[in-house]
Formats: sequence, C-alpha cells, structure tokens
Amino acid sequence: MTSLLAGFAFGLSLIVAIGAQNAFVLRVGLSRRHVAAVVAVCALSDLVLIGAGVAGLGVVIDQHPTVLTIARIAGAAFLVGYAALALRRAARPTVLAVEDERPAVSLAGVVSTALALTWLNPHVYLDTVVLLGSVAAGYDDLRWWFGAGAMLGSIVWFTALGYGARLLTPLFARPNAWRVLDGVIAVVMLAIAGSLLAGLRG
Repeated sequence: MTSLLAGFAFGLSLIVAIGAQNAFVLRVGLSRRHVAAVVAVCALSDLVLIGAGVAGLGVVIDQHPTVLTIARIAGAAFLVGYAALALRRAARPTVLAVEDERPAVSLAGVVSTALALTWLNPHVYLDTVVLLGSVAAGYDDLRWWFGAGAMLGSIVWFTALGYGARLLTPLFARPNAWRVLDGVIAVVMLAIAGSLLAGLRG
C-alpha cells in the first residue's frame, strides 16, 4: 500500500502542471465534445508509458538520444501549428460563446491531436519512462505496485480535468474568457516548442 501511494503521489507530481496536453484536455472539457475519448487516450497512453518505464525501457531510451531528437523536432513543429490555431480562435472567440454555436469537431481530429500532444512530447519519455522508471526500480519487487499507483494517479487526474472543466462553464459563457484561454494556450504551446528546440542545442 505504501508503494502504491508513493507511486500515486509521484505520478501526480509529474502530470499536474500547465502543459500542452493538460491545456488541450481542459479546452476539450470546456467544450464538452469527445471528452471521454480524450481522457481515455491520455490516460491509456500514460498507462503504456508508465508500464514501459517500470519494465525498464527507460534505459534503452537513455542510450538512444536520436529518438528524443526526432520527437523534439516533430513535437515543436506540431505545437507551433496548434499555437497558430489557438491564436486564430482567440481573434474570433464569439463563435464559442454559446455551446450550440460551436463548430463541430470530429472525433478523429480530437483523438489525433491528443495522441500527437502526448507521443510527440519528448518530456513524456524523460519524465514518465526514464525518471519514473528509475524511481520505480528503487522499489525492487514492489516496483509494479509503485507503477500501479502512478497509473491510478494519471487516470484520476485526466478524468478530473476533463469532466471537472464543466464547472467553469459559467465563466466561459463570455467570449472574452475563451479569448484569454486560447491566448494562454497559444503562449504555452509556443513556450514548450521553444524549449524543445532549445534542447537540440544542449
């Protein structure tokens, strides 16, 4: 039980932060469109990554930096594109003021975006696979209990973020609130893209 709780706390410490993935889940939660699919994609992806880390895949990734370099370039390009879309929405927020007037977003489009924001982010591999995997290794025979706790933390977080976002609906009944949200999302995406590209020179 101690290992489970330790994994739960450590897992939350890695994912409860302002980032590209969390910003996207928040926006989907506010729109109330395909929330279950996005929560499932993010949580299941984390389960796979955490499992890989606990199994020792982090050592392999650490020995092949080319994988992370490719992920940095692809991830930065995707984030810049998504930031541009967010800025475009911020410039015309009135279409999002009323739920019925929001343009339909395809399930495939939302899922593909969630997958890209997860798997094209090299920090995911460094944090979830390498870092969490190395910490889990310290628990020896109990490492899978630690991993299970981290997996539970991921499920709880993405579910709470995706479905809890609707509590902010009254605030986002105003167009300016959407303008601010999309503006913040654009800044976050660009900042992360910049950090990824800066890492190429490190």
